[in-house]
Amino acid sequence: MPELKLKRISTAGFTIKPNDNSLKDIFINIKSIFENKGIKVLLSSSSASTIDEDGIDFDEMCKESDFLVSLGGDGTLLSLVRKSYKHKKPVLGINAGNLGFLADISIESVDSFLDDLFCGKYTIDERMMIEGYISSPHRTKINFFAFNDVVLTRPTISKMVKIDASIDGNWFNTYRGDGLIVSTPTGSTAYNLAVGGPVMYPLTKAFIMTPISAHSLTQRPLVVPADFTIELTSSEDKMILIVDGQDDYSLSNNDTVVIKGAKRGAKMLHGLNKTYFDTLREKLHWGDKK
Repeated sequence: MPELKLKRISTAGFTIKPNDNSLKDIFINIKSIFENKGIKVLLSSSSASTIDEDGIDFDEMCKESDFLVSLGGDGTLLSLVRKSYKHKKPVLGINAGNLGFLADISIESVDSFLDDLFCGKYTIDERMMIEGYISSPHRTKINFFAFNDVVLTRPTISKMVKIDASIDGNWFNTYRGDGLIVSTPTGSTAYNLAVGGPVMYPLTKAFIMTPISAHSLTQRPLVVPADFTIELTSSEDKMILIVDGQDDYSLSNNDTVVIKGAKRGAKMLHGLNKTYFDTLREKLHWGDKK
């Protein structure tokens, strides 16, 4: 695959963490750094209303920008990646949150990162996306995209769910417990990791299927190639489908969730001064000396 590079570095489209006006001064400072480098800054209208600044329609911002910037935490970046996916623009994450697995540029390093950007010292990764839909005898088909994960879980805490899982039309397992996570490699360090699933290098093309509090001790996480089609349904239980921890849908008995690897990935813009393994060591405290 040829190395991906920006065609121009003249306009950046920003979104910031929603409903957090404490980021106003930080945004203004970062905006001045961008403009001093000759990069025009556009701000989405929804973000602009949060910090009382001028903004532009989100889709128009994406069309006019050479790359997009998320200022906030990983949740802010997740939302930007999904909303801007159709525009095929690279996304840069500036971390103003806590953990920062995805938003990996610190506020303090913005100036030096932009210098590197103009020198070509950056990478654009293409990360796997999930493309899926809900098929139901009771309503029209609902389509969705996910960057991190899709979660099927119980609607109430008082009972477990039974999920029948098929791959390429062949039934292979029935999960009983609190639910099931289907994660991308990028999402492997999110909910998947919290329930004991494996960490997977983010440029891998595969699904991770991880049961949540499985009723049977024999149930274990399963990694399958991204060119498989996964179908999940329950003939007995109502369930909740949660996409990237941000959108949720109520499912009736016999509704089917169909999950595939999207035909193209999401583009992520990164600096060269930190590898994915550096991030793992930093965030997960691997190899810390006592």
